[in-house]
Amino acid sequence: MESYLSSIIKQFEYYKSLGDKTFAQLDFEELLWQPTEESNSIAVIVKHMVGNMLSRWTNFLTEDGEKEWRYRDEEFINTFNSKEEIIAAWENGWFCLFDAIKPLKTEHLEQIVYIRNGGHTVIEAINRQLAHYSYHVGQMVFLGKLLKGDAWESLSIPKGSSSQYNLNKFSQDKGKRHFTDDL
Repeated sequence: MESYLSSIIKQFEYYKSLGDKTFAQLDFEELLWQPTEESNSIAVIVKHMVGNMLSRWTNFLTEDGEKEWRYRDEEFINTFNSKEEIIAAWENGWFCLFDAIKPLKTEHLEQIVYIRNGGHTVIEAINRQLAHYSYHVGQMVFLGKLLKGDAWESLSIPKGSSSQYNLNKFSQDKGKRHFTDDL
């Protein structure tokens, strides 16, 4: 279970880094772009994720993950005035998450926590949030790729580079490592 805790931290760090790298390629107007009126911009996705993070991870082990002070519907209305505000909110959400999970010990993992009165083991609650955040980060990356077109700098193995990437990986000795260790 110790490996679970270290792995999950690396997984969350990885998805945060994909968001960070997306922000680096876009300007404020691009972060506000919506493909349709009913679609969410990257800014709105960030606002929603941050609202979720603050609600879920504040007093994670002792309070329901859906806080009374959270107004989820308002998360889908952009209120950001700059790219810096978006990034500051993003950082605040991730700080709250890491502040909650980094101190966890294996004895916490089977503890029951609640989200809207639904009981989850700590492992289930963490996995639920990892899936939720990776889903939204994938949306952010996809929107960034749409906006930048050929100017987009790949965040993974670029098209046409799989053979070289695999050659490099298979030239290394076998060993236990996390896939994010060399990113």
